[in-house]
Amino acid sequence: MDVILVLMRTQEFENIIVTENKARLYFRKYCWQKRHIFCTQCRSYKIYRIAGKRYRCRRCHYTFHDFTGRWINKLHCSFKTWLWLIKLFELEISALRAAVQCGISYPTALKAYDLLRYSILVSSQDAQDFMDGEIELDESYFGGRRKGKRGRGAVCKVPVFGILERNGVVRVEVVKDVTVRRLLEMTIRMVRRGSIIYTDKFRSYDALMCCGYRHLRVDHGKRFSSGKVYINGLEGFWSYAKQRLAKFHGVSKEKFPLYLKEMEFRYNHRNHDLFDLLVQNVTKLVQNRL
Repeated sequence: MDVILVLMRTQEFENIIVTENKARLYFRKYCWQKRHIFCTQCRSYKIYRIAGKRYRCRRCHYTFHDFTGRWINKLHCSFKTWLWLIKLFELEISALRAAVQCGISYPTALKAYDLLRYSILVSSQDAQDFMDGEIELDESYFGGRRKGKRGRGAVCKVPVFGILERNGVVRVEVVKDVTVRRLLEMTIRMVRRGSIIYTDKFRSYDALMCCGYRHLRVDHGKRFSSGKVYINGLEGFWSYAKQRLAKFHGVSKEKFPLYLKEMEFRYNHRNHDLFDLLVQNVTKLVQNRL
C-alpha cells in the first residue's frame, strides 16, 4: 500500500511540473482561499485586474500579483524549480545536491531551504494552542562533539526545552537557560492548568505543583518508567532530532532554531503528506516577517 501511495504521489507531482504555467497555477490555488482575491496591503476585496497578471486595489491603489508578500516571492526562480526544491526538501535531500539536480547555484538552493524553514517557524508560532491532558516535559542539549561535561551544565551546548502532549504534538524551543523561572514561564504559556505533567527529577520542575498542575516524576537514577510515569515520548523526539541534525555536519547558532523547528514539523507530521503542507506554508502572506 505504501509503495502504491508513493507512486501515486510521484505521478501527481509529474503532472504539475509539465509546464511553467501549470506549476504557477498549482501555487496560485493555495494563495487565495475559495478564489477570493483581496488586496495584500489593506485586505480590501475591491480590486481589479491590470496588465501582466497583476491587480490593483480600488481603496488604497496598491498594485500586486498573486504571490506578492509571500515566502515564494522572496526567491527569484521559476515555479517549476520551486516545486522541485520543495519536493527535494521533503525528501531530506541536502541543499547542495538539490542545487545540482535543479541546475541552480548552491546559494539559491540554500536560500530556498531557509525560506521553507522560516515558513515552518512562522506557521508553528501562528498555530499554537494550549496543550492539555498528559504532558511530558524535558530539556536536552545540542551541539558538536566536545570534550568535557555532558548533559546539564555542558559547555558550549545549546539548551532546548521540549513539551510533548501524549497522542498529540511536540513543541520545542531554544532557551537561554534551564532555570525554574524559564521553564515555568514556558510551561504556563503552553500547557493548560490542571494537566498531568511528567518529568524527571530535575529541580527546576519542583514548582509545577504550585502552578495548578498535577506533577509526577520519574527518577532516572533508578528506573526509566513507572507505569504511566515516564518521558520516553520526548526522549524519542530528542533521538529523532539529533540523528537527523547530525547529517548537516554542524549548524550555526543563528540558524539552529530554524533547523530545530524543521525537526518539530517533520515529527508532528510524520504520518502526513509533507509536500502539500510545505506548499501551504510557502504561499502564506508574510509581509515584513523576514
